[in-house]
Amino acid sequence: MSAPAGGSWLVAPLGSAPQFSGADFSEDDILYAKTAEDFVRDEVLTRLEEIESKKEGLMPALLKRAGELGLLMIDIPEAYGGLGLRKTTSMLVSERGALCASFSVSWGAHTGIGTLPIVYYGTEEQKQRYLPKLATGEWLAAYALTEPQAGSDALAARTRAVLDPDGRTYKLTGTKQFITNAGFADVFTVFAKVDGETFTAFIVERATPGLSLGPEEHKLGIRGSSTRQVILEDAPVPVDRVLGEIGRGHKIAFNILNIGRFKLGAGAVGAAKDCLRIALGYARDRHQHGRAIASFGMIQRKLADMATRIYVADSMSYRTAGLMDDAAAAVDHDAPDAAQHLVTEAVEEYTIEASILKVFGTETLDFVADESLQILGGYGFTADYPVERHYRDSRINRIFEGTNEINRLIIPATVVKRIGTGKLPYPDFLQQVEREVADRAAWPPAADGPLRREIRAAEVAKRVIAYTARVLMERSLDSLKDKQQHLEILANMIIDAYAMDSVVNRTRLLLGHGPQDDDDLRLAMTNVFVSSANGRVIDGARRILVNEFEGDELRRHLALEAIVPPMPIRTIAVKTRISEALVARGLGPVFLR
Repeated sequence: MSAPAGGSWLVAPLGSAPQFSGADFSEDDILYAKTAEDFVRDEVLTRLEEIESKKEGLMPALLKRAGELGLLMIDIPEAYGGLGLRKTTSMLVSERGALCASFSVSWGAHTGIGTLPIVYYGTEEQKQRYLPKLATGEWLAAYALTEPQAGSDALAARTRAVLDPDGRTYKLTGTKQFITNAGFADVFTVFAKVDGETFTAFIVERATPGLSLGPEEHKLGIRGSSTRQVILEDAPVPVDRVLGEIGRGHKIAFNILNIGRFKLGAGAVGAAKDCLRIALGYARDRHQHGRAIASFGMIQRKLADMATRIYVADSMSYRTAGLMDDAAAAVDHDAPDAAQHLVTEAVEEYTIEASILKVFGTETLDFVADESLQILGGYGFTADYPVERHYRDSRINRIFEGTNEINRLIIPATVVKRIGTGKLPYPDFLQQVEREVADRAAWPPAADGPLRREIRAAEVAKRVIAYTARVLMERSLDSLKDKQQHLEILANMIIDAYAMDSVVNRTRLLLGHGPQDDDDLRLAMTNVFVSSANGRVIDGARRILVNEFEGDELRRHLALEAIVPPMPIRTIAVKTRISEALVARGLGPVFLR
């Protein structure tokens, strides 16, 4: 059975395709994750002061130690010295190891954007030369895309590659900015324009003449990671170090960033869980006015909101990883073009989902770090508690791997592109939406069970998005890319729809998995999130429609509101129950801890 197409959940009924719920990890998967967490707790966090002060040689030594434990080879195929594990396993390992951002950023830059360009685009010779060394940590990797004047607009790069007259060597000249791991990387994936025109990727080794580094950046957060300029001055690179095809560097850059976004979202959720764990423990133990502060209403609300957002982010993350795994499993790995199919069918296919995870995951961490610090009060503002570090470190996540603003443009742009190419069957879906707006009798039958309202809300959100997207496309398709405020609203609607669809179906699938208390907690968090997201989606549509129409035409379009189910809930009571469950039982298996 082939994996569902990227974005197909925007038109498909909830639960119509398999979804990885996080309940099916093997003992080996759990062991890999435990190895990562134990290593970070025992060997990384114990040297935190040295890491934050950038002790010379410490970060590469820690990465090489991670290599000895097998933590650098998870995404590398077995044929090249790796483990070739599933994306769900890779995500679990990344999440559980995300307790020190300075390390996890360095680790992720090596295993993800540093190594995967060669995994997916390297020639057989390139793979044989580099991947075994990268799998063990003998060599460490970095990814050099950004330039001083080319951040979000990566194709505005000025680094040039000029072929020598002998045809055997390119000379690269230019400056790369904010390169993670630059201070110790042995190999760089560098993007340059051949003859100043065709955007191309190159594998550049550290020992290359003409390659030098700028000083370490002094940063708000992730202070222990190495971030420097990479300066190339007529640096000779053999022609056999071209990665992929000349002029196809943009495909490499964007697809590798897709994976980076996907894994960054998971890592952010791991850090958010650590913040919640700390805040929960503090709220239990801290007494004021003769009682634990966990019993105060506003603290209960904070704990419930943090837990709910984490559970939703978790649901989306593992669903997306499962989609990628299913797509990869359908590829003939013995075919000569297997790597190309893996990229197009298991990475590029899920561009929408990867950008959603990046935005939702990183903003969840920011929210949770802020609320956790607030619960700890003055103590949270000190370095005595890890929340202070998480708060500083979290801020970069909304900037790198494509800013959240850029990702909010990618999401609707990719949806519109897929509608235009027929990959999303919107015409038939929109006809059904029109019938439902005009006639309540055309509504699909209601679902049964404890999630019937949530299922209805998730299905209606897809209809509201389809209607709104059609309006924007009909009115201003040619200029839509310039309507950033419209696209931002539409992106937020799409993000909420994926979140609703993912969390409702995950909770549905997990009913009866574990004790009744687990079901009750998952149902309560799903209820809280869907109730609020339901209102946000129709509010987004209303804001766009009011901006575009007026008078009778506006009233006609606002008939859309009639299909949106009201979802009043006893918010205070439900959030109190969530908080009390967390205080009594901790994070536990509901949060994959």
